[in-house]
Amino acid sequence: MTGIICDRSTVLSAYLAAPDRLVQVVTGLDAAMLDRSLTLDTWTIRQLVHHIVDGDALWSAGIKAAIGNPDGVFTLQWYWDVPQTTWAERWHYADREVQPALDLFRSNRRTIAQLLAAVPEAWDRAITISSRGHDDERAPVADIVEMQARHALAHITEIEAILSSEVQAP
Repeated sequence: MTGIICDRSTVLSAYLAAPDRLVQVVTGLDAAMLDRSLTLDTWTIRQLVHHIVDGDALWSAGIKAAIGNPDGVFTLQWYWDVPQTTWAERWHYADREVQPALDLFRSNRRTIAQLLAAVPEAWDRAITISSRGHDDERAPVADIVEMQARHALAHITEIEAILSSEVQAP
């Protein structure tokens, strides 16, 4: 894993900004708007919200694992073994309200930021990521935090594109 954002302050700012930006983008949207997508075969705004938040929760466990046991091995193989579209179906992304997810997203990001502040060496800790069919890879906490910041912001930009488009899927 390699990061793009240069300094920790910028990474942390982007990481912490995502929940507020997501709330700002989806606040006031009715069910019909939350169920818009760019095309019939892409995710709706509602599904994207749940995807962002669930991914964040999964990787938060990796951050905590790295800080708590840097000699450990972290895997999301159980998740990677199933296509994301299947998780979206099994976890009912299409018909769940978004407010609990938005609340979790904000709380989770603040909790991780608090942990990073409480453990000064946390940014320099790393965990071994194991994935079937790939070499094990050391993932520094700084890279995981940056990856999650970029992931959320990219999907928020996707939601903004849906809202500004003329295309609407049922």
